[in-house]
Amino acid sequence: MIKEFEVLTKERYELINITNKVERIVRESKVRDGLCFVFAPHSTAGIVLTEDESGLKNDWLAVLKKMVSGFDFFHNRIDNNADSHILSGLIGQEKTLVIENNKLIRGTWQNIFLIEFDGPRTRKVIVKT
Repeated sequence: MIKEFEVLTKERYELINITNKVERIVRESKVRDGLCFVFAPHSTAGIVLTEDESGLKNDWLAVLKKMVSGFDFFHNRIDNNADSHILSGLIGQEKTLVIENNKLIRGTWQNIFLIEFDGPRTRKVIVKT
């Protein structure tokens, strides 16, 4: 089964928790045991598993911004978002999780986030079970 949904981002850099939407799709799929592939088909966004705690989300964004600060990117000569492309490539646009008994296997604090690097935008997330 493959489903998709949209996420509306509000900031240039932002973490949006999409765990509930992905879990709902897994339940609806009725897949008992298998894999869940979560994919953001964008070159300026990513998918990450992390804790949904405001301080940690701010830490993520601070570290990621610092990683790409101070560069004179060639791509910025045509489109001022080279940092977004680079961070998306480093983080990755997908995650694969295990499904057992029609539920995602996640660590206690693991949530699924779309990370926006070039917002605000409307983003698509594809979930394959």
